[in-house]
Amino acid sequence: MKFGGTSVGDQDCIGRVVEILKHYYTAGNELCVVVSAMSGVTDQLHAIAAEVEGARDEPPIDVFIVSMRARHGKVLQAVAPGEYDIVMRIINERLENLRNILTAVDNLRELTPRSRDYIISFGERLSALIVSAALREAGIPSRALNGCEAGIRTNDRHGCAEVLPESSSHIRSRVVPLLGESVPVIMGYMGCTADGIVTTLGRSGSDYSAAIVGAAIDADEIWIWTDVDGVMTADPRIIEDARVLSDVSYREAMELSFFGAKVLHPRSIEPAMQKGILVRVKNTFNPGAPGSCVVDKSAPDHRVVKAITYIDKVSLINITGAQMIGRPGVARAIFSALGEYEVNIMMISQGSSEANISLIVDDEHLAAALAALNEVLKKGYIQEVGHDRNVVAVAVVGVGMAGSPGIAGQIFTALGREGINLMMISQGSSEVNISFVVKQADGQRAVRVLHEEFGLAEES
Repeated sequence: MKFGGTSVGDQDCIGRVVEILKHYYTAGNELCVVVSAMSGVTDQLHAIAAEVEGARDEPPIDVFIVSMRARHGKVLQAVAPGEYDIVMRIINERLENLRNILTAVDNLRELTPRSRDYIISFGERLSALIVSAALREAGIPSRALNGCEAGIRTNDRHGCAEVLPESSSHIRSRVVPLLGESVPVIMGYMGCTADGIVTTLGRSGSDYSAAIVGAAIDADEIWIWTDVDGVMTADPRIIEDARVLSDVSYREAMELSFFGAKVLHPRSIEPAMQKGILVRVKNTFNPGAPGSCVVDKSAPDHRVVKAITYIDKVSLINITGAQMIGRPGVARAIFSALGEYEVNIMMISQGSSEANISLIVDDEHLAAALAALNEVLKKGYIQEVGHDRNVVAVAVVGVGMAGSPGIAGQIFTALGREGINLMMISQGSSEVNISFVVKQADGQRAVRVLHEEFGLAEES
């Protein structure tokens, strides 16, 4: 079971988590827990690290440490008063370590990727201690483990590390012996290299941690506890009558997560899929709700479209040039350059004339992408590079779309009726996902139009 930041955000939230775990533990289940940092803490750690690096005057390191101690100490006192002295001593030691690394960054005026990973891992280092202490306070034996202690081995790609295959045997040997007699609480989002250097797993990396651990210990199920009732047909903040899906396939869940559905991390599906483990998405604040199941094959539905999602904070790049037509090596030059600059490409579309290639990249990667393409421009492979930041990518997802004629026509006809202009279209050969790009001002309206067009608010 993985509990996200909102699920462990304060003493009341952690109290709910303990009640949930106690219910399933006393029923005879073997439980392994992965936790995120308390809500907002990782963002605060990112912010203080950046502030310290760029500070001209004395940065507020002491103020930050005091606030972290106060917040976590207050929650610990509320959920585990009998454990307070012992656990608070460990929290203080870790906060001193955090103070030391922040002071070093201040002195050097340099924040390396390795230092940043070490700093932002402290949210989980503190929250796991508190959850584990709260379980012991409730009479459930528990031990907190960091990612290294749990056996999560990664490469050295700081900020978005990949978990290595040998992790499975490490995790099994370290976690399985603890099950049954206790509930291990593992710090999500973090792992370490073979040399013991701390790494982090990227956005929503605690989901990835949970999936890796669940697959390694051959769990019967992997449960993701969050603050919504399950995987939904659309973002409920945009679509008021968005519906919880009782089940989605692994492929559908992966497509939805890649395109902005934040319930699951994209990489959290693959380890479960490889082992055929059911992933269940549940709401910590409404534990009685059935939630959603992610399975190999979802139940038949008369609707071919399952859900609609969109992702903002992306940029459209258009690459043009008559010299691209029929010239071997152009695509290789473009994508090799982007790869060397570590640009993640989210969508690709190429016209049949070969004179145009369109890409979607995250806003954070735009500058690097333009720098990479400028190198290609100098070599004469392309003629012009343009970009537009005021766009969103919309994805229409459903395994039923495969082999169902007319879906693309229905999508684009509905959008045309509403006067929504398409800037780019992309469809994979799997036919599980049709994606397109529209102006940012039209993004939410496009989602509403298609949600209504395919009747996604209606029960089966």
